[in-house]
Amino acid sequence: MTEIRTPLRRRPAQRRSAERVQRMLDACAEILDEDGYDGLTTTRIAQRAEVAIGSVYQFFPDKRAVAQALALRNLEEFGDRISARLTAGRFGDWSDTVGAIIEIFVEMHRTVPGFRVLRFGDVADVNLLDSDADNNAVVADRLRRMIVDTFGVQDTPGLATALAISVEAGDAVLKMAFRRSPEGDPEIVAEAERLIHGYLAAHIQES
Repeated sequence: MTEIRTPLRRRPAQRRSAERVQRMLDACAEILDEDGYDGLTTTRIAQRAEVAIGSVYQFFPDKRAVAQALALRNLEEFGDRISARLTAGRFGDWSDTVGAIIEIFVEMHRTVPGFRVLRFGDVADVNLLDSDADNNAVVADRLRRMIVDTFGVQDTPGLATALAISVEAGDAVLKMAFRRSPEGDPEIVAEAERLIHGYLAAHIQES
């Protein structure tokens, strides 16, 4: 997996510039919640963030790049929350982390502005996070690295495949849960956990 390239035209060199970029991302998230990706424009981002339109273009070439930066921020927050839970929790084996990971995803879906629309970027582009891999593959790769580092399991192609399948399956079932209810149908969320945990537990036994 290649390292994800920044969508920024240039990195903010000063604290004030960095804060301005974060305001743009916050504005992007609010507009996504209100009007979806089709309603997102650089002009609206500038107006909502209370910056000049030139400030947006100073850092981002277009709205897709702003959405990409927000998707990357979502991915980093997702990873940070999982890492903290893995460090604090006591899990019998790495497959037992499924419930915690799904809980974090559902909580972000409910509470993080823009996440329910953008998540990790599919609404804009299935390759938004990395031009060389689809968004779910990037998420699976991030999970693989955390699991290997935390549990000391062997990093094998089989592990990578199992996590790729789990992320794809979980993504599909959780989308169903949020189609059923804005808060995520708890019965479907529970089925997602049961499905993925059972699959990964079987993978561990076979390995």
